[in-house]
Amino acid sequence: MNEKNIPHHVAIILDGNGRWAKKRGQPRSFGHYMGGRNLFSVARHAKNMGIKKLSVYAFSTENWKRPEDEVNYLMTKPIELYYENKYRMHEIDYKIIFSGRKDRFSKELLEVIKEIEDLTKINDGFTLNVCIDYGSYDEILTAINQLEKPVTKDSFEEKLMVKEPVDLLIRTSGEMRISNFLLWQIAYAEFYFTKVHWPSFNKKQLEKAIKSYQKRNRRFGGLK
Repeated sequence: MNEKNIPHHVAIILDGNGRWAKKRGQPRSFGHYMGGRNLFSVARHAKNMGIKKLSVYAFSTENWKRPEDEVNYLMTKPIELYYENKYRMHEIDYKIIFSGRKDRFSKELLEVIKEIEDLTKINDGFTLNVCIDYGSYDEILTAINQLEKPVTKDSFEEKLMVKEPVDLLIRTSGEMRISNFLLWQIAYAEFYFTKVHWPSFNKKQLEKAIKSYQKRNRRFGGLK
């Protein structure tokens, strides 16, 4: 791996938690739990490889359509896990932020989000951006409604929830679509699709994605 050509901003669509659990005879909730644990492992590997920002698609604006028990699990389990492991927050040496709508979460979840952001905001060098209740349509429409004319690219991007362009977009579990994730930010991103389910996506898989990225010729519409 060429350490001089590491993508600055990597985005991952975390897909396949339920299918991973089903293959092991476990409920979908177990897949979400293991996928959540894997997130911090992959974030650590990304930081150590020199990636500066990792944006992950954890829960979309469309995911509210899933079965009620699954949505309830996804909205409450993180609260439980946070308070069980709060004493370990000092071990996290990178910044954690959350992008997406905040008006449909419980008071308890909003408090956890704020605590995590406050406890890690002094860390620099690497940012883990967790996109929850995020959808690019919603992000773009919200930004447009905040703008005053004349609109420029810079003024528009300033209103977006995620402002940095994505260099490498990864999707796990074999699906080959974008699913309303960072549509503006991935305009010139390189795409990498893998059949590996998210809970099994590890350091080796991340290295494979970066090596694939390093073989690309990024011209941004020009010629080299």
